[in-house]
Amino acid sequence: MAANAGTPMIGRRRRGGRRNVMSEINVTPMVDVMLVLLIIFMVSAPLLTVGVPIDLPQSQATSLGQDKEPLTLSVNEKGQIFLQNSEIKLDDLVPKLKAVADARGGVDARIYVRGDKKVDYGTMMQVMGRLSAAGFHRVALVTEQEQGS
Repeated sequence: MAANAGTPMIGRRRRGGRRNVMSEINVTPMVDVMLVLLIIFMVSAPLLTVGVPIDLPQSQATSLGQDKEPLTLSVNEKGQIFLQNSEIKLDDLVPKLKAVADARGGVDARIYVRGDKKVDYGTMMQVMGRLSAAGFHRVALVTEQEQGS
């Protein structure tokens, strides 16, 4: 016992030779996943805005600012009418549009009308006439920005 009393204990381990448990969270993998998701959503979000394929006419007018998803009425080249992405008949246009517009601010809700450039002029005027007769006066016609002169 006298021999051990003079020498210090070097390299002594705690109970059973185990190391302490690391209690820190490694955040790096979580940040990597979040950055990948951010990039995916940034790329895919602009692709989700248009549901009905329409060849829009071009114009030099500037675009209107948007604060929420617009109420969109589309007329394709076959004369079919779509409210948002669902097809409706001309006779059902006003009742369905009023029902949707009531939830968005009544007849003061802005309605975007998208018409294919090959659609019959009479069909577009029937749609616009029904909108006007129903009391919708905030109607905007959607066009593409004109490409070069």
